[in-house]
Amino acid sequence: MPLIKAVKARHYLAPRYWPTWLSLALMRLIARLPLPVLVFIGKLFSKLLYIALPKRRAIAAINLRIAFPNFDDDDIKRLTRLTVENSAIAPFEMGLAWWESEKLLSLCEIEGMEHLQQALSHNKGVIILTAHFTCLEIGASVLSHHVPFQAMYKRAHNDLFDAFMKYHRGRLFKAIVDHHKPLVLIKGLKKGYAAWYAPDQDVSGKDSVFIPFFGVEATALTAPARMAKISGSPVVPYYIQRNKNNRGYKLVLLPALKNFPTGDARNDAICINQTLEHLIMQNPEQYLWAHKRYKNRPEGAAPIYPSKRS
Repeated sequence: MPLIKAVKARHYLAPRYWPTWLSLALMRLIARLPLPVLVFIGKLFSKLLYIALPKRRAIAAINLRIAFPNFDDDDIKRLTRLTVENSAIAPFEMGLAWWESEKLLSLCEIEGMEHLQQALSHNKGVIILTAHFTCLEIGASVLSHHVPFQAMYKRAHNDLFDAFMKYHRGRLFKAIVDHHKPLVLIKGLKKGYAAWYAPDQDVSGKDSVFIPFFGVEATALTAPARMAKISGSPVVPYYIQRNKNNRGYKLVLLPALKNFPTGDARNDAICINQTLEHLIMQNPEQYLWAHKRYKNRPEGAAPIYPSKRS
């Protein structure tokens, strides 16, 4: 599929879009290469990112110290490097998901599909619960070939990249839903769709509560339990990982959560967070640790991250 088929190119000819066009072209080109070559290029790119993004590297290290309090400095530094390395591979995998979906299917093994099929057999849709792993685009693309699929969507800051993302996700999924419109997602669940949902990032507002995440208070969404209650949809956790030695990917689906939701917003949010922790610990080096997960703090609590000035 030609690169420019996704958008009306004449709308994005301004010089500010030229770096994005170049990046998209590189993604498209590298996606055609064998997976070991793609991963090798990503690892080379990670060496540049490790130097160029010291603040993100520091955030990742802080989060890793929280999640692994018994690790020494060398362990944290090793995990931080692996986190940056896996994050650097992700853009090229996005190209693989967008332009080489048939190739991708041959590279991905699915374990536990019976749990998803069983959940869908109730004809009430299913909430596929996951976290922001660096190869999340791979998982969504693969699942969309097996079940009617919809996903929450947050607009990208770059208009050209946003147009490509919407086009390719819209081509693969039954629906892409603005994250401000959860009722649209619920309507899809009632039609029997599977809904990809990753509520592991920092949020604030009336739909969030402070509960522990790896032992430290962090905001958590109450929306997953509310959506499950309104739709009657089971919640099936899953995670995806890059296999060692460049042997493709493994997507693992777990049994649906039992006795969920309970009706208690705080207890349900704790259940979701504990499930997310379990998923992340299966594959910690490929999780997006560079996100400020503890940016919002309970009243009176000390900040976790250094101020911008410091």
